[in-house]
Amino acid sequence: MTDLTPDRLRHDTLLLVPDVTLTPEGPSDLHAVVVRDGVFRDVGPVERILRDHPGPTPVRLPGHALMPGFVDCHHHLTQSFGGALAFGEPSEIFRRVWVPLERALDEESAYVAAKLAALESLRGGFTTVAEAGTRATVDVDVVASATRDAGLRCVLGLVCNDAADGTGEDADPQTVLAAAEKHLARYAGDDLVHPSLAVSVPEAATASTLAATARLAADAGSVVQIHVNEHLVAVERSLVRHGLRPLEHLLRVGALGPQLLAAHATLLTPAEVTLLADSGTAVSYNPVASAWKGNAVAPATAFAERGVRFGLGTDGTRGDGFRLADAAEFAQRLGYGLASGDSSCGAGWTWLERATAGGADAVGLGRLTGRVSVGTAADFLLVDLTGPEMQPSWDLPWELVRRGNRDQLTAVFVAGRLRLWQGWPPDWDGPALVRRAAELGRSVVGRAQVTRTHPTSVTARDRARAAVPARSPAPYADTAAGGPTGGGRR
Repeated sequence: MTDLTPDRLRHDTLLLVPDVTLTPEGPSDLHAVVVRDGVFRDVGPVERILRDHPGPTPVRLPGHALMPGFVDCHHHLTQSFGGALAFGEPSEIFRRVWVPLERALDEESAYVAAKLAALESLRGGFTTVAEAGTRATVDVDVVASATRDAGLRCVLGLVCNDAADGTGEDADPQTVLAAAEKHLARYAGDDLVHPSLAVSVPEAATASTLAATARLAADAGSVVQIHVNEHLVAVERSLVRHGLRPLEHLLRVGALGPQLLAAHATLLTPAEVTLLADSGTAVSYNPVASAWKGNAVAPATAFAERGVRFGLGTDGTRGDGFRLADAAEFAQRLGYGLASGDSSCGAGWTWLERATAGGADAVGLGRLTGRVSVGTAADFLLVDLTGPEMQPSWDLPWELVRRGNRDQLTAVFVAGRLRLWQGWPPDWDGPALVRRAAELGRSVVGRAQVTRTHPTSVTARDRARAAVPARSPAPYADTAAGGPTGGGRR
């Protein structure tokens, strides 16, 4: 691949010939694709494609796979400055960390935070993210501009809360719904930004507003993003307040349906899984967030068996599509597969499909992206398969899930345009953005009224050591602790 340069991939029309193409039917050898005006115009056997399209010069991609870009079904783009603040924290961290952090953002810092998250997403192979709605007191168009400038496709949520949930005040429902209608119309024709509505949690909106946002989104062909059945305390509050669990409450008020994208859905009864399947509601399965927060793991293999629509989401944990797909399978194996002797847990193709086409469907873009097929947006990845992780190859879907990593990404395309080349954007200064984010991030977190319950790792270690009786040091203790011969960093 030494002769491949970014310039060869910057044409309005591209005829690409990889070693393998991941189509909806599975990995296909000796296939080629034609990209024109941001869309896959043809996909098929190399001989036919070359015969039917004699104009463009073929770009041969030996040692590479061409696959759909990953879809992140649940993100919080303006929380990127506080990513490491979440480690070791108990549930409902949004009340103590995320909401205060976002409300400390001004226009510049909100833009930089969102663009930083967008860059990380691209570096991890994501071509689409669903932004679940920021609490920053800036025009949401700041976030739209950040993702558009980065070249990332975004399902942009507008928070439509109108009831106090401990993080905000009551709001006038008519004002909230007027803003929702304006938001849906504002981005109706945008190439990369797709409007969406959002309610933080069911208790953050009145019953009438939950029903109204569902109707507005359904009429617009969009989605409403709501954190549902994520934390035990939230489930219990709903039972006390309504006599119903959150998902049951959404059913009663008329908010369940294909327009709902339920984030997390980790604490579900069998009856609630049936509600999801029967109503056509989509779920964002967020396995890394479950592990980091200590929540339950959503029963995603049961979702697949029952026909529940679902994709995979990062929840802003880390922007790496390969590690997300691996975590999706791994969490099912630990949470459900080991107990039942299920050695497959959906197999590799299930998780690749949910990370791409299934995710696109969940966020309301199933007809637009998520697949390498004629007529869909050319949102795709070029993955280097020549490294030791992937050779010899026997089962590419499993290998991508279990052994793939973002270092293998040679290029990322969104809407047919090269957005990332070997880890960095080719047409804007990514390192400069990272430097500015480091500067702004410290000042934003410094003025935010963030409350953490868990100390830093080193402080926690020192406290643990102080809490136990003194005893003889273990062999090589000085070296392990970074003593005279260790040189370790604190």
